[in-house]
Amino acid sequence: MHPYSLDLRTRVAAACQQPGAGKTAVARRFGVSRTFVQSLLRQQRETGSLAPKPARGGRARFLDAAAQAWLVAYVDQHVDVTLAELGTAWQASGGRPVGQTCLWQVLNEHRLRRKKKPARHGT
Repeated sequence: MHPYSLDLRTRVAAACQQPGAGKTAVARRFGVSRTFVQSLLRQQRETGSLAPKPARGGRARFLDAAAQAWLVAYVDQHVDVTLAELGTAWQASGGRPVGQTCLWQVLNEHRLRRKKKPARHGT
């Protein structure tokens, strides 16, 4: 989910400065949550900025770059391998057990599709 634009944040903060403006009414007017309005005003008070905070990142990758390179090379050599077979080969090579979803994500990032059935033409 993307952060709200700086323009919207500025308009919300300005609307809150109006006399008699309640946080709930401002939130309803701009289509944001009351919690967002509270957090925005707290951020402005503490930092003096309305800019969105930088992304904090996500979970660390389960497979490092070397493991991903091994998987891609293996798939290049064994074109017909299924995800289950790839997982078995990965474990046999000394890798830790991983799920098929993890394997699929690595292959998907490298645009290596695993469709096993041929396309069906209208009959």
